[in-house]
Amino acid sequence: MAKLVRTTALVLYLWSVFMHFGRMSGLGVNELLYFRVISPEEIGYIFSAAPAKDFGGDFTSSYAEIFLVPADPADGCSELEDRDVIQGQVVLVERGCVCVRVQLHLHLLGGCSFVQKARHVEEAGGKAVLIADDASDNDSQYLDMIADGSAAKPSIPALFLLGRDGMMIRRSLQRQALPWAVISIPVNVSSLASFPLKQPPWTLW
Repeated sequence: MAKLVRTTALVLYLWSVFMHFGRMSGLGVNELLYFRVISPEEIGYIFSAAPAKDFGGDFTSSYAEIFLVPADPADGCSELEDRDVIQGQVVLVERGCVCVRVQLHLHLLGGCSFVQKARHVEEAGGKAVLIADDASDNDSQYLDMIADGSAAKPSIPALFLLGRDGMMIRRSLQRQALPWAVISIPVNVSSLASFPLKQPPWTLW
C-alpha cells in the first residue's frame, strides 16, 4: 500500500511539473498534439508539438504506426528527395531559416517560410510535417507558425516541434544509421495515467 501511495504521489507531482511547463510555453495541454516514438526504443517517449496557427489541416485518422522521415534537404526549402519513401508518411523538417523573433512570432529574413516547407512536404506526398526549431537548446518554448501571405496554403497537418526534441530524434537516427523513426500519431494523453512518466527526460525537468 505504501508503495502504491508513493507511486501515485510521484505521478501527480510529475503531472504538475508538466502543467507548469505548459503554462510557461503559453499553450495548454489541450492546445498541443502528441505523438509517441515506437522505434528507435532509446527515444521511446511521448512528444508534444504545436499545430500551426492559420494554415494546415487536422489529423482525420489516428496512425498506430507510421514513419517519421527526416527531410532531404533538411530545411525543406526546395523539392524533397526520396519521394517514394516520403509518400504517405510524416516528414521531419528543420526550421533552418534566417528569422527575427518578435515575442512568439517569427519574421522571415531568409530561407523559406513554414508554409513553403509544409507545401514542399505535401507536394512530395507527405501525410503531415513536423517542423523542428533549429535552436537545439529550446526545450520548452513553442513558437506560433503563421501563414506567409501566399494564396496557396498546404492542407496537411503542420506542427512545430521543440528544438531539443528534434535534435534528439535526429541524433538517435543518425547514431543507429536508421532512415526513419516509427511513431504513433496523434496520441490521446488524457487516457494515459502514466503520461507524465513517458515524456522525454530532457524536457521534463
